[in-house]
Amino acid sequence: MPPRSVSKTPSQDLEAGINQLATVGRLLEHPALARVYVYACYYGPATRPQIKEALAIPKTTVYDHVETLEALGIVTLEGDRPVEVTAEPLQITTDGIVVTPTILHAVALQEVDEDVSYFVERYGVGKVAAAVRQAGLHYAGQITQRMVADPLDIPTGEAISIVLALRPALAVGQEYDPHFDVIFPDIAGDIEFETDLDVAAPLPNSES
Repeated sequence: MPPRSVSKTPSQDLEAGINQLATVGRLLEHPALARVYVYACYYGPATRPQIKEALAIPKTTVYDHVETLEALGIVTLEGDRPVEVTAEPLQITTDGIVVTPTILHAVALQEVDEDVSYFVERYGVGKVAAAVRQAGLHYAGQITQRMVADPLDIPTGEAISIVLALRPALAVGQEYDPHFDVIFPDIAGDIEFETDLDVAAPLPNSES
């Protein structure tokens, strides 16, 4: 007799949703953690030594971050010597708020990009997410870099800098984020770049 499928109750759905929101909040607050998650999500399965080499971070940091991500339930460890790290792409869509690996990658860029770091320090991660959307409109050919400034309510120079800095997150996300069109439901296929970015390369190379 086949096992009977058990549907979740509304309370269980609420619990799962809140837990996922808390997990995403943790990643948004800890860009170094988000960076390891995004790497595993895009380029996994990957061993911890591979993550260490690709992201150029200490071995102990990799082990700590992977352990935290596993405890959060968003990466899995499989195999034995070497253990491989895999991650499923997260998606949060509620009340106009959208978070996918592309958004998490954009936030994680502050670990390696001074322009993104400055932008986050000045405006916060919410503004980065808004900038991702505006950058997508620009790379889809719908607005100029200068036109990004008004909806974000930031100086023109900062708008130009953040649009350029977010190119790697959009380029890699377009290739590897299965939820990319959730952020850009009307223009995902129109986004393109004048110069090629090596989206198959580890994140530090694609972020340079």
